[in-house]
Amino acid sequence: MQTLVQLPSPEDIRQSHTLIQPYIHRTPVLTCQSINAISGAQLYFKCENFQKIGAFKMRGASNAALRLDQEARKKGLATHSSGNHAQAVAKIAQSLGVPAHIVMPENAPSVKREATAGYGARIILCEANQAARESTLAQVLAETGATFIHPYDDYNVIAGQATAALELFEEIADLDAIIAPIGGGGLMSGTALCSTYFSPATKIYGAEPEQVNDAWLSFKSGVRTPHQGLPSIADGLLTNMSEKTFAIVKAHLSDVFTVSEAEIVAAMKLVWERMKIIIEPSCAVPLAAVLKNPSVFAGQKIGIILTGGNVDLQKLPF
Repeated sequence: MQTLVQLPSPEDIRQSHTLIQPYIHRTPVLTCQSINAISGAQLYFKCENFQKIGAFKMRGASNAALRLDQEARKKGLATHSSGNHAQAVAKIAQSLGVPAHIVMPENAPSVKREATAGYGARIILCEANQAARESTLAQVLAETGATFIHPYDDYNVIAGQATAALELFEEIADLDAIIAPIGGGGLMSGTALCSTYFSPATKIYGAEPEQVNDAWLSFKSGVRTPHQGLPSIADGLLTNMSEKTFAIVKAHLSDVFTVSEAEIVAAMKLVWERMKIIIEPSCAVPLAAVLKNPSVFAGQKIGIILTGGNVDLQKLPF
């Protein structure tokens, strides 16, 4: 199966779903009557916190790795990531029996660093900034000949992430809207393409923290605009979108919402308390946006991608 070098088609997304089947879980879609009552909407949570490695990132990393030819695969996989994508690349490399080289910032959550090492990856620490990530990774690629699996700026990764929404649409028909969080935009752009292709009547929304609001700024202005780099509890959403992901977001989303740190924590706590499942702060951002905007979502059937559940239990925000 060929590596994708242009915008994934409906057939590319379906093929990707078939390709990654042996390496992922088909995650459940859960509902919660009490959260429905609070939100005034019917919410359908696609629980990627139950995915292998505890996050949706397993889908994109698997698709990108499995589309490589045998020769490239043997040389190994490499990436830079603060957490979930690192674990996904490490896990698919382990499954394929090839090396994984992961560049991680020194402030990456320890739970994610330990899990990545647990999948047999070689971890290379760097300073906690984008320039250090990229220069360290460039060194690793030069030394090893490994293939860089980008966390989001890659059509193979985007097609893989789209398969979460594909499963949701197969299970729940006639969704009025679907909402996902936006970091680098791989999941959001995959979700947007999938919805456009397979459920065109469904409105598509994104959500992100107010403190890292590049998607909101970019969507409103029509020009890709970086955020100011403020800290956020949503550690999985600190990245700016790429040209590829922003082009898809700009073309297909109805709106982008931002939420405060307090609203993220409240939504996360609500899911822990009412649904009895573990989600990480980044994962709570879409629910926070739904709760904040009842005039947009009330009375509708809403799909929410719950992106992951890799939480440092020593540092819970509540």
